[in-house]
Amino acid sequence: METNEKKRTKAKISYKLLLDIALTVLLMFIMAYQVTGDTLHEWLGICMTALLIVHHILNRKWHGALFKGKYGAYRIISTAVNALLLISILITALCGMSMSGHAVPFMYGLVNVMTARKLHLAFSYGSFIFMGIHIGLHLKTMTAKLPDKAKPAFNILLTASAGTGLWLFIRSGIIDYILFKTHFAFLDYETAEWLVIVENLAMLTLFALVGYMAVSIVQKGRDKKHLKKHEP
Repeated sequence: METNEKKRTKAKISYKLLLDIALTVLLMFIMAYQVTGDTLHEWLGICMTALLIVHHILNRKWHGALFKGKYGAYRIISTAVNALLLISILITALCGMSMSGHAVPFMYGLVNVMTARKLHLAFSYGSFIFMGIHIGLHLKTMTAKLPDKAKPAFNILLTASAGTGLWLFIRSGIIDYILFKTHFAFLDYETAEWLVIVENLAMLTLFALVGYMAVSIVQKGRDKKHLKKHEP
């Protein structure tokens, strides 16, 4: 029989998984401004900010362990990505609220609106990229229970989706937004709404693949060191 401790751990994992799925779905729609429009975009941003606070509360042990233990390659990469993601999201949220005309209008002008517009555009896409890498860093764990026969098909699907995402990322000019070369997003209002979401998902898998490959490289390096250490 399962102990109460094990049941609580399982329940916590389930909550975390549901929260992660909700955050990913929200991200797809937040990045599709031409689908949601101004008002819904703001409220989705508020919801995501609230869920991220809950996410960090549930993962508070990670914050407490930051200055404890040794830092291997994976932990360095993971900590750097998580820190950059958190900073990007905080800047995006603050600047978004500073331009709010619907959800939190009392915060309008907290940051100079023109400055907020530039930062919000750049860091929202930065958050999108780091979110994808963050997912990719955990993808091996998430797919560990897949049958061995299904793993090659998953890898092919992930690679194909990431390849499409790379083409879409380059075509959309997102690099110019991140580098502050363009201060206004040029959105395609003619593309079907469902296709905009699918395109966002494809771009997210591009960065998930980057994280996934980083973990694979680190694991291979670790395995080689282990073999070298124990070879006769």
